Amino acid sequence: LQESESENKLDGETASDSESKSDFGGSSPVPTSDDTPEVLNRALSNLSSRWKNWWVRGILTLAMITFFFIIIYLGPMVLMTIVMCVQIKCFHEIITIGYNVYHSYDLPWFRTLSWYFLLCVNYFFYGETVTDYFFTLVQREEPLRILSKYHRFISFALYLTGFCMFVLSLVKKHYRLQFYMFGWTHVTLLIVVTQSHLIIHNLFEGMIWFIVPISCVICNDIMAYMFGFFFGRTPLIKLSPKKTWEGFIGGFFSTVLFGLLLSYVMSGYRCFTCPVEFNNDTNSFTVDCEPSELFQLQEYNIPVVLQSVLGWKTVRMYPFQIHSIALSTFASLIGPFGGFFASGFKRAFKIKDFANTIPGHGGIMDRFDCQYLMATFVNVYIASFIRGPNPSKLIQQFLTLRPDQQLHIFNTLKAHLVDRGILGSLEDA
Repeated sequence: LQESESENKLDGETASDSESKSDFGGSSPVPTSDDTPEVLNRALSNLSSRWKNWWVRGILTLAMITFFFIIIYLGPMVLMTIVMCVQIKCFHEIITIGYNVYHSYDLPWFRTLSWYFLLCVNYFFYGETVTDYFFTLVQREEPLRILSKYHRFISFALYLTGFCMFVLSLVKKHYRLQFYMFGWTHVTLLIVVTQSHLIIHNLFEGMIWFIVPISCVICNDIMAYMFGFFFGRTPLIKLSPKKTWEGFIGGFFSTVLFGLLLSYVMSGYRCFTCPVEFNNDTNSFTVDCEPSELFQLQEYNIPVVLQSVLGWKTVRMYPFQIHSIALSTFASLIGPFGGFFASGFKRAFKIKDFANTIPGHGGIMDRFDCQYLMATFVNVYIASFIRGPNPSKLIQQFLTLRPDQQLHIFNTLKAHLVDRGILGSLEDA
């Protein structure tokens, strides 16, 4: 009854009132207020709390966007490093919540094992990625070739070591709590590490598959906040009382338009559209290639219904722009549910933010709750509608086989092409 009354009370309170309280000894697991710089506090001291928050969020948002442009300029390897750092920080914020909630139990090895499992999972995922995308580099270096050959066995052995360490750390009277925290760690790994790994995969397909989805989520977050701030009247969902239908709808149309414009600009640059590859001649990673059909201007017929309105019969655009509509639509309609999920998680523990890393915005996880859901969609979208068999990867794997295996595949392929009449026509030509 007490828990039910607490939940009912929570539903009737505002986010700022309810989320600042805690079920655990009256103190919050993580800080509930942002460390706003003193300079901003003095400059905005005459404003109301509503407008002060608006300016703080706005200034910090511009700073983060500027930082985002800088790391894009520095290239894909720096982007990958930043994604790794963000992943570690998000993992730290979520694990810290669990640790602070139950810190009085002083669980043995909990934090050590949590970070150990993070290391194991990252070793597995990044090892798979390096082997998949940079096969030539791996085969050229003897240590990398050995690690690649036994990668999954090494990964399993590392995880098994952590599993045994957990069993040995079990303490009487705390079994249930320790298994609960074991599950907490693994769910955090599933949410954070797996999604960040998919972000890296999207990046290697071309920086445009990394930048456009992330930018769409950022645009939707900003525009939904702007429309909600100035025009919001109708609450959208109880988990986030400050979210409104006006902000949700305004953010949707703004994000779709933004996605079309950004995709048009980026599709004309090879550095954004080409996949990341390793160049054996220069011993460096390159993003230079001949643009695929996705990034070549094509002419499309406008539906008859819209011809009278627009006055055009055809329009020239990149095929990727059509795909950007799907990406921006997901970022606007489904992406916010990642934020709602995070809001539900924070309400469950009566906390306002995951941390106070960014003044006016909370923790890193507060800014990336929608990004991780978006990353999964983009990866599935590429695998389902964009990516096909990669001939260069097949050839690389073919060259690593023994001569007798290569000869067998050659004869099989030759017989198949002759049966289909393709080889004969090529010889005649």
